[in-house]
Amino acid sequence: MDQSQVNIAMMMLPKVSTVVLCETDTVRQGLEVMRHHGYTAIPVLDKAGAYLGSVTEGDFLRHLIATGTTDFKMQEQYQIREIFRRNFCKPLPICAPLSELVAVSLEQNFIPIVDDRSCLCGIVTRRSLIAYLYK
Repeated sequence: MDQSQVNIAMMMLPKVSTVVLCETDTVRQGLEVMRHHGYTAIPVLDKAGAYLGSVTEGDFLRHLIATGTTDFKMQEQYQIREIFRRNFCKPLPICAPLSELVAVSLEQNFIPIVDDRSCLCGIVTRRSLIAYLYK
């Protein structure tokens, strides 16, 4: 397959269909979103839509242990920006070559795709990448 002709948009779940959290959302909101959707990691954006990193189940667990409480009401005083890892789930540009998509997909379950302003365009999941390669 010619790598110069890969169209990331064809395999990407667009931002409007992607579950995201804002860095200013509360930990309670994040826990509820994660529980509702059953994901293990969720992209975190700033107010302008720029991708900052991802928050994981482990981040929430470490936070709950550190605070010593699982009381949801208490978690309203903490924000996602306090618990997520900025270096988790490396993003790639919309023009990334197929070889880089494949390499990154070996290390993480989804790949955040960003534009030249670092704003999230969507995500490429391992499943969508494999399905694209299978065709």
